[in-house]
Amino acid sequence: MIKRGIATLTLDTGECPRWLFERMVKLGSQIVEIIVDEYGPDEFVYRVSDPVWFQSLGTVLAFDWNASGLTTVLTASLKEAIKGKEKQLGLFICGGKGKTSLKTPDEIVNWGEKLALPDKNVKQLVYSSKITAKVDSSLIQDGYQLYHHAFFFSRNGAWGVVQQGMNQHNQTARRYHWFSKKITNFVCEPHSGIISQIIQPCLNMTAKESEKTRKISTELVQAGYSGLIKDIQILRKHCGNVSKMVAIRTGQQELVFAEFQNKEFYWHPVVEEDFSRSRYLEKILAKLCEYKPENYERLISFEGVGPKTVRALSLVAELIYNAPPSY
Repeated sequence: MIKRGIATLTLDTGECPRWLFERMVKLGSQIVEIIVDEYGPDEFVYRVSDPVWFQSLGTVLAFDWNASGLTTVLTASLKEAIKGKEKQLGLFICGGKGKTSLKTPDEIVNWGEKLALPDKNVKQLVYSSKITAKVDSSLIQDGYQLYHHAFFFSRNGAWGVVQQGMNQHNQTARRYHWFSKKITNFVCEPHSGIISQIIQPCLNMTAKESEKTRKISTELVQAGYSGLIKDIQILRKHCGNVSKMVAIRTGQQELVFAEFQNKEFYWHPVVEEDFSRSRYLEKILAKLCEYKPENYERLISFEGVGPKTVRALSLVAELIYNAPPSY
């Protein structure tokens, strides 16, 4: 059971000493084998999806408990610890830090071929990897940029994700955990846990409170480009005449909270450039309207949709259609 709490994940510099990493690999190998032998690979995947247990495991393996490096080094050591024993254990770890994270889909496909998994199952695993990254980079806009993505899965099909983002402004990290058997909806309260030192306002489109915003955002796209762009032009026209504008610094983004004269207590965090004309945004919105996604998950999984598109749609939903998201 996940306990609520705060972990101080400060950004690290330098590298883990080779002698320490090798010891972490040896001890990690024994721990993984014991857990899998006693409870099965699904249980191990479930446990790493608990941010507190994951943090504790890193500490047991002797890495600093309060450092961002625990995530990246622990994942790398576990991946090395089971190397060559994956089929025997029925446990597989793909991805990692930086450029390695981009190889996750290819690694999943490679394992699918080696295990002769049904093509449908492999595609679903790849999709799960991609959609979790999209959700944490676009639907939770908290000033943390993802740089680590690890995908754990078992031969039985259970999977978990451990990914981490960094905020260079306040020099902290935030980690996001997922577990397949706890997910009923990829875009509504999907996480098994999020661990962070900083608690601050952020645009959270995965919250239950954002359900109406997600619904309106989808309907705006389904209704067609002409109507949507008219709504955006209305906001552009009035953005210079707001009755109150307060700028605050969150991460590297300058957020602007705008209260319109004909609205009372309706606030929306927007990167300042979102008010200006953006050909790229308009191009993506046009493609989205042509695609006509059947639901919000399809909308955000569409290629090219990112944080700015999500913000634009939620802004229209809040200020024009009275559907404020969660902050």
